[in-house]
Amino acid sequence: MKRIIASLLLTSALLAGCVSVPVNMGAPPNQLEGKDYTVVGEGEGSSVGIMLFNFIPINQNDRFQKAYDEAVQSKGGDRLINPVIEERWFWAYLLNGYIFKVKGTVVKNVKPAAAN
Repeated sequence: MKRIIASLLLTSALLAGCVSVPVNMGAPPNQLEGKDYTVVGEGEGSSVGIMLFNFIPINQNDRFQKAYDEAVQSKGGDRLINPVIEERWFWAYLLNGYIFKVKGTVVKNVKPAAAN
């Protein structure tokens, strides 16, 4: 019984490590039509993820969202349009590294004026 429980726990832990969430990398042009925004400037963000021993993920799932958020916050905007992404890889004896960069036009949403 202990072996079965240990096997189930190990399998659950391994499968849970392979889970991530979708990342929104800017709105498609057809979703921007009719929405008012002000262009703030060009923003850039980056984040690094590592696979230790080619098995243990460190910052792998969050690196895309962190880079996107950093790019948007670099200019104090609300979202990114026209995103350009770049990824570089590097290898070492004990790990693989992934550098993710995102650049794009940072915009701030314009709130509609209240009608009197």
